[in-house]
Amino acid sequence: MIQPQKLQQGDLIGIVCPAGFIAKDKVQKCVETIIDWGYQVKLGNTVGAKYFNFAGTDAERIADLQEMIDDKNVKAILCARGGYGLSRIIDNLNFNSLKTFPKWIIGFSDITILHAALQKNEMMSIHGPMAAAFDKGPEGETYIQSLQNLLQGQKTSYLVTSHVYNKLGSVTAPIIGGNLCLIAHLIGSHNSLETANKLLFIEDIGEHHYNLDRMLIQIKKAGIFDTLAGLIIGGFTMMKDPSTDFGATANEIIHSYVKEYTYPICFEFPISHDTPNYAIVEGGMYALSVQEKRVTLTLQ
Repeated sequence: MIQPQKLQQGDLIGIVCPAGFIAKDKVQKCVETIIDWGYQVKLGNTVGAKYFNFAGTDAERIADLQEMIDDKNVKAILCARGGYGLSRIIDNLNFNSLKTFPKWIIGFSDITILHAALQKNEMMSIHGPMAAAFDKGPEGETYIQSLQNLLQGQKTSYLVTSHVYNKLGSVTAPIIGGNLCLIAHLIGSHNSLETANKLLFIEDIGEHHYNLDRMLIQIKKAGIFDTLAGLIIGGFTMMKDPSTDFGATANEIIHSYVKEYTYPICFEFPISHDTPNYAIVEGGMYALSVQEKRVTLTLQ
């Protein structure tokens, strides 16, 4: 895997919206924080732009992201938000310049599509906080700090409490993952995740319990769970219906599909659409240790 260099003081970070719209004032705290970290900021044309629910037409979003990818002065690209739209443009992006001048590309949610395409091109990226997360106050500082730590080249280690559904064990393997509905969406496409002998992490937001069940059936039938090195279950937040409508909570549904496997599994890891959202290097080598009283995930 191609790993971008750690950032240096004064480096330029580009901010773009390759999918959904975000108002420019919602990005201001993010910009201020990045400058406080000692970096410079270049705003893309899509930041604050609006075309229905998108941050510009497909052509405008392609052009903006491609310009940031090809700009040798830009050392990292932060996606300001997810939303929807990368599936529409991903096949029109050219990653060749990243092979000569690698740079970190950061985001989550719909950015899962972009991470998957970068994986196919053997490039690491960062699944982590986007612009809105910089304005969450003190409760969000730990997770924003985790992003800064990765950009500075630090070997991060995350410690969380145990969960009743955890499966104990330890493994070291490359990590890959993201938003569950988009992982399912990619099945059968040339950007589908290659999960054999890898740690997979999943999270989602705003789903009905029956749809979570349906996506897990699809993923299991596609064999994604069968050959994993380990599985990390993040947050499944803001479910659209009460669990009593389906007869099981999100964690209970997930557990029912993965309980047969013998590799390490941890639930309720702080990767989510909510404030708890640790930055993770997609394609990075991580050591996962699921013990009786605690779980650690450490970048190697």
